[in-house]
Amino acid sequence: MILVTGGTGFLGSTLLQRLIDDGQSIIATKRESSNIPEQLKSSSLIQWVDADITDYYALEELVSQVNQVYHCAAVISYHKSDASKMFQTNIEGTKHIVNLCLHHEIRLVHVSSIAALGTNKQGHPVKENDKWEFSPNLSKYSLAKYESEMEVWRGIAEGLDAVIVNPSVIMGVGTDKNASKSIFELVKKGNKIYPLGSIGVVDVQDVAKIMMKLMNSEISGQRFILNAENISNRELLEKISSRMNKPAPTIKATPTLLSVAWRVSKALALLQGKKPVLTRETARAATKKLAYDNTKIINTLGVNFKSVDQIVDEVCQAYYA
Repeated sequence: MILVTGGTGFLGSTLLQRLIDDGQSIIATKRESSNIPEQLKSSSLIQWVDADITDYYALEELVSQVNQVYHCAAVISYHKSDASKMFQTNIEGTKHIVNLCLHHEIRLVHVSSIAALGTNKQGHPVKENDKWEFSPNLSKYSLAKYESEMEVWRGIAEGLDAVIVNPSVIMGVGTDKNASKSIFELVKKGNKIYPLGSIGVVDVQDVAKIMMKLMNSEISGQRFILNAENISNRELLEKISSRMNKPAPTIKATPTLLSVAWRVSKALALLQGKKPVLTRETARAATKKLAYDNTKIINTLGVNFKSVDQIVDEVCQAYYA
């Protein structure tokens, strides 16, 4: 029996689909307010449980029934108002999972993030062993994911059988059809602006597939960057625009423009009683030139990643044809 936390999320639900296709029996956790993806509702192989991962005793009952845990549950937010909840859920929840897996001697695959990685001082793509250093410019999400991952490393030092994956920006066609489409929706609406930074992109199916391979391997006590390609924000938007027959963006979102934009977004959100679409943290991230090295996972498992072109084609074919 397998436990998957965060089963209704984009990655979690895609992983569940691959597991049931493999004939596995699963306990999947979700928040009470979360909706189960239609493709998974009828599966007799999944036992859905409403569970708060910060509730140790609720998790203990579940973990005691399984021999493998995929920890996908996490709060992802760049809004200041969500910081406290995000730290509590991501860090405390991971601590509980780690302690229970240690106690019951259960193997764990933990989903971290590239946000928890360090930086390369020579300007090369970031590798798994690049040193992490605190900076006041780090997003609260980055700090929460870093501290969550530290709980897993603490468990590994205490004898936990675990592997950590650090995916880049996850896109693609998954089980949850409402996920991974925000940037595509932006292009569909006629976006004319492109940020100056760059990102790493990886397909959701590739991430789920690699997690399953790592779980069923002898590998332990290691982390792996999961990244298909590094690409500038402009080039990514141009690829999506071309595939959707929309004009490519032509206006540079300079740091000055973004600085004004996030303040305007904040002011409008206050007037409307909503969360701002653009925050200081997301504006700052949009200007960063980020790149990640996938050599370790390729050499370890011999995996092939879908290209950005293929990911864009599949999303557009599935949702915008």
